[in-house]
Amino acid sequence: MSHPVSTSREEEIRHGLFEHTLAGHAPEVKALTEEGIAHGMDPVDLLFGALMPALEEVGRRFERGEYFVPEMLVSAKAMQAGMVLLRPLLARAGARPLGTVVMLTVRGDLHDIGKNLCNIMLEGSGFTVVDLGTNVSAEAMVSAVRQHRPPVVGFSAFLTTTMPMLKANLDALAREGLRDTVKVMVGGAPVTQEYAEKIGADGYAPDANATVRLARRWVAELDHDAGRAGEAPAAAMPGRE
Repeated sequence: MSHPVSTSREEEIRHGLFEHTLAGHAPEVKALTEEGIAHGMDPVDLLFGALMPALEEVGRRFERGEYFVPEMLVSAKAMQAGMVLLRPLLARAGARPLGTVVMLTVRGDLHDIGKNLCNIMLEGSGFTVVDLGTNVSAEAMVSAVRQHRPPVVGFSAFLTTTMPMLKANLDALAREGLRDTVKVMVGGAPVTQEYAEKIGADGYAPDANATVRLARRWVAELDHDAGRAGEAPAAAMPGRE
């Protein structure tokens, strides 16, 4: 049984979640999330009133050169400590995901730190992430797209020697008649906007922040197109543009 919490304490919990997520303090984020839940605070409020704004600030600091990948990673992991508790509550409350994103590192490449950071930020933004892992074949990717029918797929390549696999994956989708069913973003240390355009990807994401922005934009466009076609877009968790 939950107990009402004072408005001032609610504000303290939100502020604490924001600051501890920013600082990457996972135990404190977990404890404050548990307290908020125990006192009956809305899980959507905890997510979008504290955790997501903190991660957005992390992204801004990264873009300004004040944070680097290690800081982003510990902040994202701190947020995940709260998300583990909130996710089942959000689902139970009927807050549907924004959409599904299939993520992978291409065949021959075992790097996953950047991809994992993108996964955490996508999940925190309201997406369901299907992570296929590293060294993923084109066949396995095609199978996952058939199974999950995601609106968005993300391919990562962190070596110049594995960059050609980005194009190989796009070609595989085209061969199977699936290319027009998904938006494909590519990224990784050696990948550039120019390379993404050259191979025919729909977008390029240089970092986790850009990955979330691109996925949100594409899903919003799909919902808009569905609305114009007379279809009812799926209700989703509220978010911030």
